Amino acid sequence: MTSHDDLIDKLKAMPVSSGVYLMKNVSGKVIYVGKAISLRKRVQSYFRKNKDSVKTEKLVEEIRDIDHIETASEAEALILEASLIKRYKPRYNISLRDDKSYPLIEITVEDFPRISIVRPRKKRRDAKYYGPYVNATLLREALTIIRKIFPFRVCEKIPKKECLDDHIGLCDAPCVGKISRLEYKKNIRNVCLILEGRKDDLYRSLTRQMEKLSKEQKYEKAIKARDQLRAIGALYSSTQDINYYKEAEQLMRALKLPRLPKRLEAFDISNIMGDQAVGSMVSFFNGVPDKKQYRKFRIKEVEGIDDFKMIAEVVRRRYRRLKNEGEPYPDLIVIDGGKGQLGAACEQLELLGVEIPIVSLAKREEEIFLPKRRDPVKLAENSLGLKLLQRLRDEAHRFAVSYHRKLRSKKMTLVK
Repeated sequence: MTSHDDLIDKLKAMPVSSGVYLMKNVSGKVIYVGKAISLRKRVQSYFRKNKDSVKTEKLVEEIRDIDHIETASEAEALILEASLIKRYKPRYNISLRDDKSYPLIEITVEDFPRISIVRPRKKRRDAKYYGPYVNATLLREALTIIRKIFPFRVCEKIPKKECLDDHIGLCDAPCVGKISRLEYKKNIRNVCLILEGRKDDLYRSLTRQMEKLSKEQKYEKAIKARDQLRAIGALYSSTQDINYYKEAEQLMRALKLPRLPKRLEAFDISNIMGDQAVGSMVSFFNGVPDKKQYRKFRIKEVEGIDDFKMIAEVVRRRYRRLKNEGEPYPDLIVIDGGKGQLGAACEQLELLGVEIPIVSLAKREEEIFLPKRRDPVKLAENSLGLKLLQRLRDEAHRFAVSYHRKLRSKKMTLVK
């Protein structure tokens, strides 16, 4: 968990842009989710001496870490905040989860579903609901932004001719047959993905749709899908998030991974003539180093110089522990080295009965080796996927060398 000094540094480094913040306790559990016009000002306000309530005092006492997600506007942060509250059910957001007076988004079950903001005393059986949301004005603004990307109807009854919303791009006029029922329901499904905070699923769906339309030479529709993809990127993501999605998507395809890799772990070994040999493991989440998950290993079972056995030892120790403790596995393991190092690591995973996608990255030619494949994968030098692997590999190397130097320095001090 983040130390007190690290938490202070995080507060100072918070961006001044709008977004959502997630406060966590000592066990890493999300205990509060909030939104802000300025993340830095809002989050820092919690740590001033004069607290506005006993509840806030108790909350601040429990905070040990804070994460954040930037958005393009406060209205967009409102939608993201609600989806995160629904996902994590933070104890300090209980008023928002339970109070029925807040507005909801209602999506009707029809051939051409209607989306509206409601405060129902009783929910309809033939409708789907999202929320609650704390600010109806911001909610209307956010829905307007979403409608510009994925148009939908808001009219209570489908009219006999198109209205102004069709002319300004907020509705595709199903009333006069300008959009098929299938295409319209795709729009509604995409709106639902936004409201549920499932941006990765939405990115993937739109990317595949765009490529399919392009191959079919339906260029006008392909351009529309591309523009929707860009708009979604701007809606909930900082530039860093958008870039990471591109890197991860490219990597998933090149390595034929089962899903978009979010958590990546990389291993490296550092030793000089077998002296003070150490292993390192670094962890990236969404392309960003997650230093609280880094691990150091002093080599205990290998004498002399044998990189293969050393890699085998640290991989075995890492994933035996995760398996025994029931902790989640990463989406991808990256080993610094070639076929030999990869084979040693794969053997340990098989012995543990653990299935995790794994590759190795060899420095000389930047070749990527995969299990059960003779020839390496060679990505272009400017490939975003390769750059992600290189950042991960280089960080693992830096961390291993740093730990090795520290141990050697201690040894030299003792000798003196």
